[in-house]
Amino acid sequence: MSTAFIIFLVLAFFIFMSSFFTVKQQSSVIIERFGKFQSVRNSGLQLKIPLVDRLAGRVNLKIQQLDVIIETKTRDNVFIKMKVSVQFKVIQEKVYEAFYKLEYPHDQITSYVFDVVRAEVPKLKLDDVFERKDDIAVAVKRELNEAMSTYGYDIINTLVTDIDPDIQVKNAMNRINAADREKTAAEFEAESSRIRIVAKAKAEAESKRLQGQGIADQRREIARGLVESVEVLNQVGINSQEASALIVVTQHYDTLQSIGSDTNSNLILLPNSPQAGSDMLNNMVASFSASNQVGEMMKKNTKKIEKPKQTPKQSGYEDDIQPDVQQ
Repeated sequence: MSTAFIIFLVLAFFIFMSSFFTVKQQSSVIIERFGKFQSVRNSGLQLKIPLVDRLAGRVNLKIQQLDVIIETKTRDNVFIKMKVSVQFKVIQEKVYEAFYKLEYPHDQITSYVFDVVRAEVPKLKLDDVFERKDDIAVAVKRELNEAMSTYGYDIINTLVTDIDPDIQVKNAMNRINAADREKTAAEFEAESSRIRIVAKAKAEAESKRLQGQGIADQRREIARGLVESVEVLNQVGINSQEASALIVVTQHYDTLQSIGSDTNSNLILLPNSPQAGSDMLNNMVASFSASNQVGEMMKKNTKKIEKPKQTPKQSGYEDDIQPDVQQ
């Protein structure tokens, strides 16, 4: 076998093998024949004419994402940076348009995103931009779908993934938020203080009421005990004055004993002799007698000043008027 024939066989084998090619899943291949579009080949093993057909390019049919960062200003003149993520893919039925009509699809999509965002954001204030970012994303998607569908591209979704104001604006917003929270905290603290003051006042009022009731009950019981003591002493032949003197002397010594039982007390009771109790009783009796006499004299003087009121019949006024009425 000659060498020329072997070379021919080798070349024929390579030419034959070059007529076969594979297309990966979720992709398409553009076939051109002598520089002119021939066909679109999808995934699988494909055949082409060697030296006549060529692979012009491959088109990715997977969903792709393009992140676009835009700097713009809001209605209240705050400059912000927005990050818009555009998810898109090539429509399988429009691979020809996607390959031949648009050379740089990413640049085209970026231009439309810039145009829409810079038309929508200046209409909104900074706070509204954060609240209505979904509306901005919908507007971008709507505009892109209308523009890119003619080029064979389908916009799956658009997302506003980041809104970044100027650092000074963010610091001011943080201060406003902190001041608002401090104001709320101060209001709650004031309300808490008011509740504590009211509760304390109510507790003190209740304490004083119970304390006064206790003192009144104590004095009532003391008076009842004194009455019972006088009655018991009267039953054994001791008159009321002697019984009162005995009770006063007993309480006097009880007071001395109570004072002496406290080692840290610096209280001095003057006078502290037994005669002091008797003198106190005599003074109390004399005071009560004088008070009763003054009271009786005031009652007598009041009765002398008052005059009995006369009725119209007793004064003769009724008799004078009656004849005139009958006439």
